[in-house]
Amino acid sequence: MKIFIFFCITLTCVFFGNVSNANPLPYEAIFNFGDSISDTGNADKTHPPFPSNSPYGSTYFKHPAGRLSDGRLIIDFIAEAYGLPFLPAYLNLTKDQDIKKGVNFAFAGATALDFEYFIRNRVDKPATDKSLSIQLGWFKKIKSSVCKSKEGEIGGNDIIAHLSYRNVTELRELVPPMVEAITNAIITLIEEGAMELAVPGNFPIGCISSILTLVNSTQKDDYDQFGCLIGFTSDKNEIIKACYGASGTYNVNVNIPCGSPTTTVCPNSSKVINWDGAHFTEAAYKQIAKGLVEGPFVNPSLESPPFKIA
Repeated sequence: MKIFIFFCITLTCVFFGNVSNANPLPYEAIFNFGDSISDTGNADKTHPPFPSNSPYGSTYFKHPAGRLSDGRLIIDFIAEAYGLPFLPAYLNLTKDQDIKKGVNFAFAGATALDFEYFIRNRVDKPATDKSLSIQLGWFKKIKSSVCKSKEGEIGGNDIIAHLSYRNVTELRELVPPMVEAITNAIITLIEEGAMELAVPGNFPIGCISSILTLVNSTQKDDYDQFGCLIGFTSDKNEIIKACYGASGTYNVNVNIPCGSPTTTVCPNSSKVINWDGAHFTEAAYKQIAKGLVEGPFVNPSLESPPFKIA
């Protein structure tokens, strides 16, 4: 059986396993590694739940569904395109649950580098210690019962942890150890049986409203024609603002978390890219998923999906 891994560098790693001729679907399972960009419930398991009337999940699920967005994530769209169910979060698995079609190991706040790296370098510690190596350990625990396929994205939280301490030039020095951590994970997955890998890059984080708020540059030359920070990826474009947030130029206030009484939700999240300052809307994730599954963002391309992303 041929194995395919989709490894998305903000912290997601997915194995796609090709199926036998008896199964008409291109892949029979997806196993995902990552951070909040693809977490479907692991972090939610360890934190107080969102209130039932929270706008998280409101676009598609109509209630909070363990995802830090208003609806589906990239990994959800990929699973649907290949006729597979939404991936269950590893920490939500029950005894004897059928996991032959995939599991999601992604954890919001996770990093490519191990937690000890941040302590050793005296920078802001990540929100969690569930780094890529920890997620690989989870996979190994259940490998014997599945061992079919995998996907992922990681690295964004590593950069964010250093923003307060380094300029763009210094941040580039962080790239080699991040790449090494991701490379080691890829090697591990190959040793576990993966045969095809795709390694996309990070999002243009200079366009993310929470990063724009943290940097808060007053220099016009720091921004491009779209209002994004140069070096991470004038007038600010309205589409960059967070849909769900508080106040400020980008509707982000680091002292007022989403869910506070003073936060508001934009009238139509399908018209904007950013959801809550750090994460994208379902509409944005849909376009990214289409670029990955239907082209042109993966080369060589994935197997043709039996279903269109809609």
